Parts: sequence; C-alpha cells; structure tokens
Amino acid sequence: MLTILLVVSSVCTYAQKVFPVKYPSQADVKVFVVDYPNQADLNVYKVEYQSQSNGNKGLWYEAKYASASDKKLYFVKYANQSDLKIYYVEYRNQAGWRNKAKKHLLE
Repeated sequence: MLTILLVVSSVCTYAQKVFPVKYPSQADVKVFVVDYPNQADLNVYKVEYQSQSNGNKGLWYEAKYASASDKKLYFVKYANQSDLKIYYVEYRNQAGWRNKAKKHLLE
C-alpha cells in the first residue's frame, strides 16, 4: 500500500499543472509576464495536454479547476509585485529556467 502511495504521489508532483486565480490571496505564486526572454526567470511553453507537461521545466498545462492544479498563479500588473517573471516562448525546446534560484517557487 505504501509503495502505491509513493508512486502515485511522485506521478502527481511530476506534472506542472497551473491554474490562474482571480485574487492574490488565492495564489501560491505571483507571476509577471515580461516582454523579452532575457528578462524572465522562467521561459514557459504552454502544452495542450496534461501528459505533455513534465516536471518543473517550464512546460505548463493549464488545469480546468484549481483543485486539479499543482500551483495556483496570480498574474500581477507590475514586475515589482511578482515572485516570478515568465516569458511565453513559441517552441517547446525554448522552455526552461533562466534563474534557477527561483525554481523552488514551483516545486
């Protein structure tokens, strides 16, 4: 039973499922979208299917419900209000951490 629980929990934490929330108090992480990739802590590629997101590598799947997500995100209007700065990339292979010191925010 314990083995099954460990396997299930490791699979659940492996996917990077995010959910945007309406209020800062609901968020795990406050995010700001920057204009250029070199300004970002993390370059993000949005995947279409949950199975395409793997780990904390910048491949995000937007969950339909907050309860189905790993992290709840609040998108702020100004960079100085954020915990994490992201840039949406066009191609999957461009995704990844630029500032690994902030990686713990999404673990």
